[in-house]
Amino acid sequence: MDVFYSIDLTIFYFFNHTISTGFLDRFFSTITNVHNWYIAYVILIGILLFKGGRMGRLAVVGIIVLIIVTDLTGYRVLKELFQRARPCIVLPDVLLPIGCTGTYSFPSNHALNNFAAAAFFTKLFPGYKTVLFVTASLLAISRVYLGLHYPSDIIAGAAIGVVFGYIFGFAILKVNDFIERKYKNEDPTVAQDS
Repeated sequence: MDVFYSIDLTIFYFFNHTISTGFLDRFFSTITNVHNWYIAYVILIGILLFKGGRMGRLAVVGIIVLIIVTDLTGYRVLKELFQRARPCIVLPDVLLPIGCTGTYSFPSNHALNNFAAAAFFTKLFPGYKTVLFVTASLLAISRVYLGLHYPSDIIAGAAIGVVFGYIFGFAILKVNDFIERKYKNEDPTVAQDS
């Protein structure tokens, strides 16, 4: 365990100390704040609801339920179970551009939620895979850079999020297939054509 913690600390200090600059302080402080994403969320939901057809509407329902499930799983279950203190509480020399906030460290809910969303949307709309995972990765890295999480918190959150995201994406695809089959069976024009 000491070896893993040593690796965790080495990577942590690389992001929190070695590459620390004023520009990155501003960049990561901006992207890590969920309030700065509200407009993007509203636009995305609007596009899915009004331009995405049935799959878009199913995706909106799916992502809302997914984020509720992953956020509660991380915050209420896993963090309470592991109770790992944040590096900004334990380590005396952490650089803290936005201060030390939050409860326990493991896993990172930012990584959990964002990787869940990336995996979910990738399952439904595979053409956006790169932008989704790059965005989720930058948000996850921001948590280490800002001194709020160890890299292992991010990796665990990302892995758990991807599993949840793909499961929910698979479920939405199955619901869509079910609705499509049901619609075809009930549509009299389909029966006449065949």
